Amino acid sequence: MNEEFTLEDLKQFDGQNGHKAYVAVNRKIYDVTGSKEWNEGQHHGNSAGKDLSDAIKFSPHGTGMLKKVPMVGRLVK
Repeated sequence: MNEEFTLEDLKQFDGQNGHKAYVAVNRKIYDVTGSKEWNEGQHHGNSAGKDLSDAIKFSPHGTGMLKKVPMVGRLVK
């Protein structure tokens, strides 16, 4: 899928109140809704609906975990 999202669009996908949980990493948007690691749009202090490009650099799993979730689009300005 090649849907385009702005940061404002991405905020709607916060995993709260039945919304899907999307995160941006390196300008790609990933759907983490089905990941058991993401509960209610939260994962170890990180929130869905945001650009986590900087935060993922400091995570123990790095970008490797993104291979397990679908990429649904890309982040645009």
